[in-house]
Amino acid sequence: MKTSRLFVFYFLLAFTVPGQANAQYDFSDELYYDHPFTYELGASVAMMNCFTDLGGKNGNGQKYFKDFTLKNSQIAGSVYFSTFYKYAVGIRAEATFGKVKAADNTLESVKATSFGRYDRNLSFQSNIIEIMLALEIHPLYFKSYKQGHKIPRFSPYLMGGIGYFSFNPQARLNGQMINLQPLHTEGQGFAEYPDRKPYKLKQFNIPVGIGIKYKATPLYTLSVECVSRILSTDYLDDVSTTYIDPTLFSHYFSGSQLDNALQLYDRQKELDPAHVPHPGYERGNATKNDSYFTFNLKMSFIF
Repeated sequence: MKTSRLFVFYFLLAFTVPGQANAQYDFSDELYYDHPFTYELGASVAMMNCFTDLGGKNGNGQKYFKDFTLKNSQIAGSVYFSTFYKYAVGIRAEATFGKVKAADNTLESVKATSFGRYDRNLSFQSNIIEIMLALEIHPLYFKSYKQGHKIPRFSPYLMGGIGYFSFNPQARLNGQMINLQPLHTEGQGFAEYPDRKPYKLKQFNIPVGIGIKYKATPLYTLSVECVSRILSTDYLDDVSTTYIDPTLFSHYFSGSQLDNALQLYDRQKELDPAHVPHPGYERGNATKNDSYFTFNLKMSFIF
């Protein structure tokens, strides 16, 4: 008997609680109920990609999406918590996990017009872990909607904030993934190159993006969002400036670390056995920093 009563109690509770929640956020008749603050807990699946010195399209490298290579896209994901004031302005804390990669060999079909980028033959990949705090602005909700007024189900928005991310560029050599930053492939930190400072693997970034949110039910939202990260480093891919004198590596390294540095700083010999290193020749383009971005499909629970 006691078990039966408990069953009835939980059965009634299951229908009573959602009914009360819907009374607070009832969009079934397109009515807006004026609650100043709402909260969202959500997650997303995403496609992550990057713009660096490596790979890209034909020519001498294009700006932004003109240099986009779809095959480099990697699966990413995030979890986030947001609080909104009258649905119009929100603050979001989000953690994102993903991966970026690029390789010059993707230019093989257009190597004749790649201005030597294919022959450079460099590649990288890196895991990305990021936390960010962002402001989310929904212009359509700046208008005051009172009870009995229709409200937009779809809400385009802008977002921007500050992030902190970790990365670690690696390249494959003889079947193993080798960390590139400790090899100082462009002489970062060498006395002979005082202007080239070692780059840090944890840095701040500036995420900016656009999106559109859809209130699917009183308790759930769906969003599509594109977010680009503005970086203060050109070494996401470990490539930025010019080739150094390879004899300098022996002044700082020995053993396997020396072998890895000599093989990974200049990989043109893998395509052309007659290649001779040329210190001072262009290895990357130091005039613009790298960046990475995500296309996100997000789902959140409102409470």
